[in-house]
Amino acid sequence: MIDDDARLCRLVRDYLEPLGYQVDSAHTGPEGLDVALAGRFDAIVLDVMLPGMDGVEVLRRLRAKSDVPVLMLTGLGEEADRIVGLETGADDYLPKTFSTRELLARLRAVIRRSRITARHKGDERQAEVVVGPLRVDPETRTAQLDDQPLTLTAVEFDLLLAMAKAAGRVRTRESLLLEVAERDFEAFDRSIDVHISSIRKKLGDDPKAPRFIQTVRSAGYMMLRPGGEPL
Repeated sequence: MIDDDARLCRLVRDYLEPLGYQVDSAHTGPEGLDVALAGRFDAIVLDVMLPGMDGVEVLRRLRAKSDVPVLMLTGLGEEADRIVGLETGADDYLPKTFSTRELLARLRAVIRRSRITARHKGDERQAEVVVGPLRVDPETRTAQLDDQPLTLTAVEFDLLLAMAKAAGRVRTRESLLLEVAERDFEAFDRSIDVHISSIRKKLGDDPKAPRFIQTVRSAGYMMLRPGGEPL
């Protein structure tokens, strides 16, 4: 846990350790980054506001070397922090006024998803999903557009794969959030919209004239088949 509030770190440690978790903490950005890169952690809880280096910069540098799941702590109502964190590679977020029970539920979800991903690497090869010039390979967790690799976060890859598998069919925000983040949909939760926006940028897709991802008003999103038409 990387947070300058030592009291909060102790509270989280005292809650989680009896449940079988080992909790290490750091209280500045540079220290937290060093500890995160030096250890073998199942998840990182990262505050946005940190001395020495803010949480977004810590996350950016961490993502350059590690895909460890990151749960971002943001200020109450600070939507901008959530959006930036998700775009930088956070797997999920919590407002700073979180309850310990909600923190535990979110941690279990991101850790479970990470372990499922790791197990899939040893499973029987899963078929590559092809939608026109877009190729998504579940086995290697890579995606290519026109034979050029796409740089995606773990959540973006899972989201793109889920939509590619359902090409031509509408996927609701709720179903996508449950599938890729393993948590219930919350009113005004824009995390899926942020991820979709980021994926569109990486695909070079114009939401006003989409080639790949179409917004379906009051419903969700749909991956289009080649030619920009639904199946």
